Amino acid sequence: MDAIPTFWERYSPLLVEGAIKIGAALLLYMVGRWLIGFAIAMLQRLLTARNFDATLQRYIANILAVVLNILLVVAILGYFGLQTTSFAALLAGVGLAIGAAWSGLLGNFAAGAFLIIFRPYKVGDYVEVGGVEGTIVEIGMFNTTINTPDNVLTILGNGKITGDTLKNFSTNPYRRVDRSAQLAFGVDPLDAIARLKPAIAAIPNVLAEPAPDIEIMDFNERGAQLCVRPYCHTAHYWQVWFDTNRAIAATFKEAGYPAPFTVENERVID
Repeated sequence: MDAIPTFWERYSPLLVEGAIKIGAALLLYMVGRWLIGFAIAMLQRLLTARNFDATLQRYIANILAVVLNILLVVAILGYFGLQTTSFAALLAGVGLAIGAAWSGLLGNFAAGAFLIIFRPYKVGDYVEVGGVEGTIVEIGMFNTTINTPDNVLTILGNGKITGDTLKNFSTNPYRRVDRSAQLAFGVDPLDAIARLKPAIAAIPNVLAEPAPDIEIMDFNERGAQLCVRPYCHTAHYWQVWFDTNRAIAATFKEAGYPAPFTVENERVID
């Protein structure tokens, strides 16, 4: 009968101490979680006040939440007397393994954050990057979606975009359409330029300022070669491109210019 009082007298201090530690750990966990939530909420308010992008806010808030929760767990384990140095080394090893396995995804994730911060392009811009040319449809956490002119939806990793040369055709208010016109020997290039200027200027969506450039670009075995360069907004680029070709063909036909040919072509005709 004396065994129970003896057991209680021997182990009651340990049980009480353990209960106090568990209660304190639970209290520490709840207070820590509240402080983490409070810190993240304050950070989001600060970023919102500074007009940070919503996607970037989620990036930063998620990273901060993961780091603070890991620190909270390590602190609670240390309170119980566990060796947190080995636990931290284990976490570091796991993180290194995951980072090596997901290096591409993590690189795309980080690149996405830079794209949102520096904004080299936005949704709706017409760009050329990574060998793909088209309109930006979506800027995601890991990928950017582009719709090409032939209506093919193309997805590029953000890491490839930040590591490659980017052309944004929508940044400037207009762009130049580069076409050329070959004249036959005997055709006066100045007469051709005088005929082309009003024809190109009359094309819809061609800008009056800057005026289209129509000049002698070169001479070759066929005759003089003209450069025909109207300016337009990016949205009208292909329409102006095709209309310029038609205007060149119609103008030269109306003027009665002969088709350009080389000496070899002439011999075949003879």
